[in-house]
Amino acid sequence: MYTVVGDPRNRTRRVMWMLEELAQPYRLEIAEPQSDRLRAVNFTGKAPALLVEGTALGDSVAIVTFLADRHGALTHPAGTLERARQDGATQFIVDELEGACWTAAKNRFLHPEDKRADVEPTCRFEWDMALERLDCRLGDAPHLAGEDFTIPDLLAGHTLRWGMKMFGWPAPEGRLAAYHARISDRPAMAAAIERGRQALAAAS
Repeated sequence: MYTVVGDPRNRTRRVMWMLEELAQPYRLEIAEPQSDRLRAVNFTGKAPALLVEGTALGDSVAIVTFLADRHGALTHPAGTLERARQDGATQFIVDELEGACWTAAKNRFLHPEDKRADVEPTCRFEWDMALERLDCRLGDAPHLAGEDFTIPDLLAGHTLRWGMKMFGWPAPEGRLAAYHARISDRPAMAAAIERGRQALAAAS
């Protein structure tokens, strides 16, 4: 059984969603970012961490990629053109869509107050531009790497929710809205949200 250490209100949910997609058993250990517990298993103190056979793994993108590769699902085989396209889509989500959210979050409440800057207008501009490019990248395909739901779709679903819920940034429109609904309505996503809700309630 895997152990996920983190807070389901942040990137920890990505790992939970992946494990639900893979139908893998896991235990959720609630720990706040920068807490002693998280620093003990991830030197950055960031959430999440995944404990696997006595080894602690960090970084949500690395973790979901490891899980997909290990269980042979939600990914294309390494060394294929399909995998290269998939990895390009993953990098696009991390750089352009998530980058806007992460920069805004750091300057809203993570950095010390005297180190914060008013970057949200710029981040909002980057978000809008990223949505345009995401729509172009998706095109008429059902998912970012082709026919099948893969890692970048999971990351996109989480990041779109992040920007919309935390910052009130605009939702996708047109075919991108249909894509967002399609990936957000997956049963595994709902299961991860509910499991996180229950864990937080039990910890309070």
